Amino acid sequence: MVNNTGVVVGDDGDLLLVDTTSTEARTRALLDACATLSDRHARLLVNTHHHGDHTFGNWMLPPTTTVVGHARCRDEVLAAGFLAAQVLAGPDYGRQELRPPDLTFDDRLVLHAGGRRVELIHLGPAHTTNDVVVWLPEERVLFAGDLCFAGGQPFLVEGSVAGYREALAGIRALRPAVLVPGHGPVQRGTEVPALLDDLDAYAAFVTGVAQDAHRAGRTPLQAALAHRDNPFATWQETERLVGNLHRAYAELDGAPLARLDLTAIWPEMTTFHGGPIPCHA
Repeated sequence: MVNNTGVVVGDDGDLLLVDTTSTEARTRALLDACATLSDRHARLLVNTHHHGDHTFGNWMLPPTTTVVGHARCRDEVLAAGFLAAQVLAGPDYGRQELRPPDLTFDDRLVLHAGGRRVELIHLGPAHTTNDVVVWLPEERVLFAGDLCFAGGQPFLVEGSVAGYREALAGIRALRPAVLVPGHGPVQRGTEVPALLDDLDAYAAFVTGVAQDAHRAGRTPLQAALAHRDNPFATWQETERLVGNLHRAYAELDGAPLARLDLTAIWPEMTTFHGGPIPCHA
């Protein structure tokens, strides 16, 4: 629930904001930072997907700000409500109001922020069903949302393991010089393909474990525990392996986009973690 956001500043001081944050205090800090860049409110806010750490602060933007997202992002914001805050209890989330995207699209949308071209691209189900990358082609800067975690395991339970690898290939094809992940340090230069290689290798690992364990009749939790020691065990959020295996099993069962019950999977992730999963928002 501690995410990266972005601000695109146009030549005329126009602002485009990429995502908000999980808590009222963090989003207020974000807006205060924006105020040091321009005396204008953001005209556009793009949500890279529906998760609360990227959307809970939407309501704090003025009504004149248009919130943009994938068509399914709007649906999922409304369907999920404040579930993330209930599952990850502990932080002071402050005031909470749902504000889904006002303007939605299916595949691609081009925005113009004060002379800057900003391309929104849906790369298919991956982290979620509604992931969008924000691409500045002239600057070769990519805001990847949670398609990329730098230092943490991806979370694919609400998306697609197979689709995740396709989305990474789509990002690679853009050849970004700077990549802002949804979580973790900004990647530059050779760090970008190296991160994409690591994330793709992780998805291949999940696929291989799932295939073997599913064939052997083991549950996702049993499979995760049997592979606790793996090349990615030093990454943060290792308990996500359990959820990712649940998604991989659904794909093997022929239901690749079936909605999985996160409230039922979370206790298994907690078991793998060895206790309650902390939140530092």
